Amino acid sequence: MTIRRYNAEDLSAIASLFRGAVYGACAFYTREQMDAWASADVSSWAGSLLENDARVAEEDGEIVGFADMTADGYLDRLYVRKDFFRRGVGNALCDALENACSKSCFRVYASAMAKPFFEKRGYVCLHDNIAVRQGVAIRNYYMEKNCGDHTKIKELGGNENEI
Repeated sequence: MTIRRYNAEDLSAIASLFRGAVYGACAFYTREQMDAWASADVSSWAGSLLENDARVAEEDGEIVGFADMTADGYLDRLYVRKDFFRRGVGNALCDALENACSKSCFRVYASAMAKPFFEKRGYVCLHDNIAVRQGVAIRNYYMEKNCGDHTKIKELGGNENEI
């Protein structure tokens, strides 16, 4: 597996991978939720993928995962092709982004499926969150890594926001 920087020619492969990964989360979300999530306008990501530190994972010349992080440590997207789940792709992408970032505090809104992955990487869940896509509520989790003592914040409970 090779990790490389994203380039604009990757967008159509990423769109397909994204939709497949969303439907790969079928044990965690309803069909209605997956349909709303997968309906994202991936073409609108073109600018932020070029602005952020975006990486793709390739295996035998095919993109099997992608992720991007803002300069301030926000992991905006992380998706892995369904047939590459649990094969180290997500860790390799996160390692590349975290190691390249000038910040040491990292944040993410993780799906129910990704939450245990991020917990293993040292992220702490601060609260659950409700994202609304096409009028459909989709639960995710706001998580941080290396951002300070979260003991008091976790005691305060959840916070429901639209993102």
